[in-house]
Amino acid sequence: MINEELLALLVCPVGKAPLRREGDALVCTRCGLRFAIKDDIPDMLVEEADLPTGCHSLADLACAKAGDAALD
Repeated sequence: MINEELLALLVCPVGKAPLRREGDALVCTRCGLRFAIKDDIPDMLVEEADLPTGCHSLADLACAKAGDAALD
């Protein structure tokens, strides 16, 4: 299980917003990207993250639309 100290250090790799734990995933508090936790290790690869409902690409994320995202 990811401890609270580690969770406090992790941020979304796209918009740098804090993450919250929801079941077996870490979810960006700003854009809603979901990063799976596998064997107690968060998979923080943007390419493997689940998009929030209503988003069809990374460009649809709130942080991308605001110009705050690092999508390179």
